[in-house]
Formats: sequence, structure tokens, C-alpha cells
Amino acid sequence: MAKAVRGVILDESVLSAAIGDGWSLQPDADPLLRRLRHSRIPTGILNEDDASAEKVGLLKKLATTYSFRYFSFNPFSIDEATHDIREAWGETEGHILYVVSETKKEACIRLRSCSWLTTVVKLNSGSKCEDWGLHINMLGELPLTICNLIKKESGNDVLKVGYIMKPSREEDFAKRGAFPMRPTQNGLCFVPLIFKLPLASQLKGVDLVLHKATDEIVSFNLNSSSELTERVTFSEGMQELKRYLEHNPQCCVIDPFDKVYPVLDRLEIQNLLCGLRDLSMKDSCKIRSPHHLKVDTFNEPELITRLSEAKLSPPFIVKPQVACGVADAHSMAIVFKVEDFKDLKVPVPAIIQEYVDHSSTLYKFYVLGDKVFHAVKTSIPNGDTLMKLPGRNGQQPLLFDSLKSLPTATNSQFGGDDGSIAKISAASLNIDLVNDAAKWLSKRLGLTVFGFDVVVQDETRDHVIVDVNYLPSFKEVPDDIAIPAFWRAIRRSYELRRTN
Repeated sequence: MAKAVRGVILDESVLSAAIGDGWSLQPDADPLLRRLRHSRIPTGILNEDDASAEKVGLLKKLATTYSFRYFSFNPFSIDEATHDIREAWGETEGHILYVVSETKKEACIRLRSCSWLTTVVKLNSGSKCEDWGLHINMLGELPLTICNLIKKESGNDVLKVGYIMKPSREEDFAKRGAFPMRPTQNGLCFVPLIFKLPLASQLKGVDLVLHKATDEIVSFNLNSSSELTERVTFSEGMQELKRYLEHNPQCCVIDPFDKVYPVLDRLEIQNLLCGLRDLSMKDSCKIRSPHHLKVDTFNEPELITRLSEAKLSPPFIVKPQVACGVADAHSMAIVFKVEDFKDLKVPVPAIIQEYVDHSSTLYKFYVLGDKVFHAVKTSIPNGDTLMKLPGRNGQQPLLFDSLKSLPTATNSQFGGDDGSIAKISAASLNIDLVNDAAKWLSKRLGLTVFGFDVVVQDETRDHVIVDVNYLPSFKEVPDDIAIPAFWRAIRRSYELRRTN
């Protein structure tokens, strides 16, 4: 199975571009090189041995950067190059893909004399060279070509997973080995779906679609009275994917868009979490949502009354109702006095939550199918510590972006050293209670991979879920544990949906 594609040779003609008197990398080459490196498919760069020193330098640097092999050849005598490739990758079964531009026709014909070499032509025009083998129009198609070959030779035991997410998120997953083109131990091979190409042609033969839809949100209209599904506007590419899935229900998607929508709205999540009250333990330990209140303006005359009715008292943490996908979804504030809500610079509509004193200890839980993992992280200090932070202007609201930097304090400001307070709080975590909540959330949300954050209130030991998110990175869990669990969750979700 793993030997269906045992190597890739990238000819210099598909990587380098002449710029004036020099050479540079083709604009679409870098994403491909990163994907090949992270998939650990043996890859080499092939160059003519009489190329300029500048060109050789560029290609050797690429080979070093991406941990590829560098091969050179004489256009009129290729024996040495083929010998070097055999020496590097052996004579085992499988394809070695030679990716070359049609401008290198002569070299291509010579190299194709090797029975173990399959040519993939990156065309520079609309013409087709039928005797050259496989054809692609751009380098971004190569991962799909590789997965198609693997699928063809491995049969139905291998599932192709097409995935869509922003490049930085893909890089984070891929460098940890989460998206291999070669089959995983449970028979998954991953291929990126590219909006530059028609999705319909890429999705043919794809068994599952994995997406991070929140990466493609263009706008979120919370003021609309329509259903939540109609308030979100996605990019054209994501809308194309939605239409395809609607018309091709046989294509499994992880997870369906309607399951993701509630996680986009903090009010929806808060209302859902109110159902946790039934999970309280016999020893009075309970897990719950934070007390909260939605506001459309901070200047409403009845705000003090409404805060009291919602069991809210200072300090408060204020968050936009939109949970993700838009620029200011993570612009938050901690407010210490009710009068400071006036002119508060947090987008509305907003959710005002109780600020839970939790000794600066946050528990991040990750649900991967039927497996639950957690990690302990340092969080925002208690309210009284926040008011004493250096540089604070009295009790003015503390504004921050939760994705960039959180308000922090030193150990001495916590009143202890070596994280002693965090250790005390960690000892109070009731893991069985939170695992029960994870199972409850999994049933209610219907998501394959999601995460949620828990803090333990210092005074009451209440376990408070303060955030829920879809397809988190779960990078706090060791890769050798998390990545196989991630693959199992995907495969299990596919099998469950096929049987229902």
C-alpha cells in the first residue's frame, strides 16, 4: 500500500522561473514542496549538469531546505541519473513520478525508458502529449494525482480525505504528520482541495471531506432574524463546496455545516451549555456554563437590573457574540465597574459573562471521536490580581485579543511561587465529571473533533465551561497519541455515517 508511490522527482523546469538575469522559485511551488516534505514521500530535484551556478545554487538550497535529494543528469546520457535514483530509493515496487514541463520533451522521452518511472507532465499550454503519461495543468494538482494512484492500486481499503483550511492551519497540522498523502495505519490518505481549481473535478473519488469552515467566513450578520444557517456568508470557494455536498450526499463530510453553525455563536453555545446542570455529582461538585447576558448595546438604561437578574456582578468578561471567523471575534474586555460599560470598545452584540476566579489555571479538553484528552495551561489571573497589574490605570476596563496575548501576572503577584496556586487548582479537577460532560457535548453537538475550555472556580469548585470550538489544533496533546486518535475519529465517523 505505502509503495504505490515510492518517490517523486521534480524536474527543474517545473520549479524554477527565469527572472531577468536570474532565477527564482515558481509561485505555486512552495505549497507543493511543503506538502511533499510533511508527507515524508521521498522527493528529489532533478537538474541538468550544465546549468548555471546560480540555478544550481537555488535548486540545491531548495533540496536542503525541504530535506529532498538533489540529482543532476546529462540530457544526452541519463544512465548516471537513473543509477543515482536507484541507489537512493532502491528497486522496490511502486511508482516514481517524474514531474516535468512539456518544454523538456527530449529528456522526458529518455527518462521514460525506465520502466519504473511514471511521467507526470506539467503542461504550459492547452496541448496534450498523449504518449507522456499522466497530465496536470498546475503543480497544485500533484497531491491529487499521487492520492489517485494510491487509491487505484490499494483499492477500497484506502479512503481519500480531501481537506480545506487556511494555509497556516494546514501547515500546523501537516508538520505534525496529520495529513500524509501515503496511507495512514488505518487506511486514510489526505489531499488538499484547492479553490484555484474546480472543486467538482477534485472531489470525484474523494471519500470524505474535512473542512475548517470558520477559516472561510466572509461575514456574520447577527442582526438578521433569519435562521443561523442564513446569517453566515462564506467565501465563494466554500459556497461551492457546500453546493457540491448538497447535490452529492454520498460524499461524507466531517463535519456537516449545520453541526458547525452553533459553535460560531457564543449565545447559542451558552444556551446549549445550560443543559449541563443535570450532570452534577453526588458530592455537590457541578459543571456548568458561566452566568451570562446578551446585550445589543452597552448603554441601555436597564443594564444594571438585567445584570443582577442574570446573577452577574463585577468583574465581568465581555466577548463578541460572534465566536470566530471574523476579524474582531476575539476582541474582549474585563470590566471591573458597571459604569465602565459606557463606550466599551467591544463589538456588539456581545455576551457579558461572569469572571470566574480560577487561580490562573485553564484545562483544555479535546474530543477526538470517542477519545477525550486534556492539557493544563496557564490562564488569566484572578480578578483582584488583574487590578494590581503594573501599568494598570485604576479599575479601567482591560482590553485584549484572546488570540494574541492574555493578561498575565508573575508568581509573586499570584501570592505564591513555582505555580503553587495552579497546582492546588489542578488537584481540584474532577476528571470523571468533565469526561461525562464531553460525552454529553459530543451527543448534543454531533461533531467529530472539537474542544472546550474548563476552569475550576476557587471558592465553589464549580467546573465552568468557558469556550467551545470546532476542529482545534489539539497541539498540547503529544503527536504520537493525538494524531492516531485523530485518524481513528475520522475513519469511525465515516463508518458510522455509512451505516446510518
